[in-house]
Amino acid sequence: MLFSSTIFLFYFLPIVLVLYYLAKWSRPLQNCILLVFSLFFYAWGESKYVFLMIGCILFNYIFGLLIVANNKPGQKKLLLELALAGNLGTLFLFKYLGFFVRNLNASLDVSKQLTVPSIILPIGISFFIFQAMSYVIDVYRGVVEVQKNPFYLGLYVSFFPQLIAGPIVRYATIKDQIISRKETLSKFSVGSCRFIVGLSKKVLLSNSLAVIADHVFSMSQSASVPMTLAWLGIIAYTLQIYYDFSGYSDMAIGLGLMFGFKFEENFNYPYVSTSISEFWRRWHISLGTWFKDYVYFPLGGSRVKNKDKMVRNLLIVWFLTGFWHGAEWTFVLWGLLNVSFIILEKLLSFEQLKIKSWVKHTYCMVIIMIGWVLFRSSDLVAAGHYLRDMLGMGQAGIYSDYTVMFFREYSVVLLLGILFAMPFARRTNSYISQKKKGFIVFELLYPIVMMGLFLLCVCYLIKGAYNPFIYFNF
Repeated sequence: MLFSSTIFLFYFLPIVLVLYYLAKWSRPLQNCILLVFSLFFYAWGESKYVFLMIGCILFNYIFGLLIVANNKPGQKKLLLELALAGNLGTLFLFKYLGFFVRNLNASLDVSKQLTVPSIILPIGISFFIFQAMSYVIDVYRGVVEVQKNPFYLGLYVSFFPQLIAGPIVRYATIKDQIISRKETLSKFSVGSCRFIVGLSKKVLLSNSLAVIADHVFSMSQSASVPMTLAWLGIIAYTLQIYYDFSGYSDMAIGLGLMFGFKFEENFNYPYVSTSISEFWRRWHISLGTWFKDYVYFPLGGSRVKNKDKMVRNLLIVWFLTGFWHGAEWTFVLWGLLNVSFIILEKLLSFEQLKIKSWVKHTYCMVIIMIGWVLFRSSDLVAAGHYLRDMLGMGQAGIYSDYTVMFFREYSVVLLLGILFAMPFARRTNSYISQKKKGFIVFELLYPIVMMGLFLLCVCYLIKGAYNPFIYFNF
């Protein structure tokens, strides 16, 4: 079920909200309502895989109890390793087995090749598996107390706002809120507005930008495309993936607030960055923090005196980051591209170099867009062809009538996409709040603007085509 669907907006969400607030007298009942509807939400599109999620919840619940009950360090560590093996084994089976079999077959004779398993990837499996693993690791470390109520742990893993595409919520962040959160009118109104902003990002900007990106990348699959069109296509995709994913995160955070939960931010205007390192401190913050706390720091992080080990640690983290996003070599190479520049920046102390900020920003965006070509392409050959066209080395030359057509038709969307990828709205809000009279007018107009955006989104949804979130694939 998509957040940006009429079924969710006019049936699922209103029903959950009404039942939830009618049960305000009982926190356990409210949590039960959220758990049941979260499982229903997942089962709507993944009816058979809802049992996989329930199994994941029970598996990690049991291992959490076993780890706490055991006083011998060696046995506690063994239990943690078994828990991690179970989680990662499940992820491997559903997400990576086919990839490994295909690559193994490439090295075997035709007569010895294995049958590539046809396994449908459960939506959001990478997200809820990582959340479950963070729970057992934190229990082992003593960072959090074990959750003795399986239904509450189930709510943490399956809570529908962030279930499908994050942010990856840590149990330490939400454990107290499960029992003692407070719903307020202020939280609900802020959450509703945040949800509408996220919905607008997805429906009005991302879906429109997807038309350009999908057309251009589709054309490049069958023939060379002109350089100007290739650049327009990747600029459109660069904006599309930002508004798609940050829009989902905004909606998840907004929905959480509507039910009294507070999630951490997942994006902080990444396209204003002046280095690749800064970009990854601003993009998909919850995933970066997860790998930092559970992989990078345990390996020694940047604190190791030997720079070779620091480079090794970064390579491991980014190989895993790339592979987490998908079982294709394009994602692995995308991760290695990012880490190559991160390592270079660390060795050169790039962020302290006295280079004009616009030069740094241009460098950062070019590298990021090259990375997005790998991210968007179906395979390395397709990515190579697209990068060749971006350099003007393809057979189609430089100019294209399609470029002019797309720019004329979508110029407003492109300009708005670039504008709102910068902290324009934040600075405007800050400026208005400092002006007393302006702030009063702003407070009166803001709800009207939000309602207008919501109605506009609904109009687009009614007449628009199906366009799922990009990160549903991961």
